[in-house]
Amino acid sequence: METTKYKKIKIDGINIAYREAGNPQNPTLVLLHGYPASSHQYRKVLNALSDDYYLIAPDYPGYGNSDFPSPDDYEYTFKNIANTLDSFLETKGLSSYAIMMQDYGAPIGFRIANKHPERVTAIINQNGNAYEEGLGKGWELIREFWADRNEKTEKALLPAFTLEGLKWQYTHGTRNPETVNPDTWHLDYLRMSRPNAHKVNLDLWYDYQDNVKQYPLWQKYLRDNEPPMLIVWGKNDEYFPEQGAEAFKKDVKNLDYNIYNTGHFALEEDGTEIIKKIRTFMKKTLK
Repeated sequence: METTKYKKIKIDGINIAYREAGNPQNPTLVLLHGYPASSHQYRKVLNALSDDYYLIAPDYPGYGNSDFPSPDDYEYTFKNIANTLDSFLETKGLSSYAIMMQDYGAPIGFRIANKHPERVTAIINQNGNAYEEGLGKGWELIREFWADRNEKTEKALLPAFTLEGLKWQYTHGTRNPETVNPDTWHLDYLRMSRPNAHKVNLDLWYDYQDNVKQYPLWQKYLRDNEPPMLIVWGKNDEYFPEQGAEAFKKDVKNLDYNIYNTGHFALEEDGTEIIKKIRTFMKKTLK
């Protein structure tokens, strides 16, 4: 295990914070976080795999320790965040890497992979959706918001930003919520309490419908480029249930498929087993 370093780099005028561990001469694994989290969600992976791999986990603009520019100064869309992250990887000089994606990491990661298919050596997918059938009942209120964004449909979503709502993101669907570190949702709540945070996160939920429109393009990327994929999926995720994992079997030939009896943030409860799977998959795939 090598010590994780906490760094920042300026990309298009925005300080992007990132965690870095391991020797850059080793194969690279880029870790893309989900909502409402940050690179903090990958702390176990960074610690465990830094002996054999070079790991880099950025925080998106508005998340974690990265700058939080005003929505007047930065366009909070998945397309734009993916462009920022693509610039980040290019500035870091990374031209060959595996991607681990979770939740929001999927629409960001698939955009980067589709733009640079020759750079992506493998994909590790933890509840990162790319199929309509993978959108679970957790999207019901958001679908109403997509259909008609107004004060009422926005207000219906605000409980998700409370401390209790953020705790639910981490503990719902777990076998034992006592295995989940409460620092996770308290950190997220601290960031969600900043000015403009509710607006930015509502904007991203609204923009998620563009991701759904891109799903066929990402499915084609998988068929055309055949990246090896490891799925490590929490089946009790109310947003991205097991049907989302199952759907990848249609388009991914080289698939290592693993389902866990846990929730949205599977690494919290099943990190030890998932990290073993990642190590085995990476050794087999990146010979």
